[in-house]
Amino acid sequence: MKFYDPTGKSYGLPTYPRRLAPEGLATRRQLRAAGLRPNGQDVVAQILWHGRRDPVTRVRPVRAAYLYRVDLAAPVRPMTPGRQRAVAAMMRARRTCPDCRVTFPYVLPTSLGCCPECAGTPALAA
Repeated sequence: MKFYDPTGKSYGLPTYPRRLAPEGLATRRQLRAAGLRPNGQDVVAQILWHGRRDPVTRVRPVRAAYLYRVDLAAPVRPMTPGRQRAVAAMMRARRTCPDCRVTFPYVLPTSLGCCPECAGTPALAA
């Protein structure tokens, strides 16, 4: 197997192909789905796989997902009213045009830096 290196000799970290990581290790997404967070621990292993082939260069990039120990993970911090207000304010800022100050029902594209109307592009479907 190409990406099977449980000792970490070739890749620096213990490395596994997709779906072959040992029990007790999880990615950030898997931890979050279980209601956990890494809790400041270092990466203990990685999963490597080939991504989709780029249509222009015809190269398949190597993708990585880092693994953390589940037994050292901590529960996700609860959403307090203060954190909820802060998240709402951050999301409102992402939906507000800095030029015309209008708040939209969708997140504004960062490539434009403002709403489509101020950028002179056709409006996005809301």
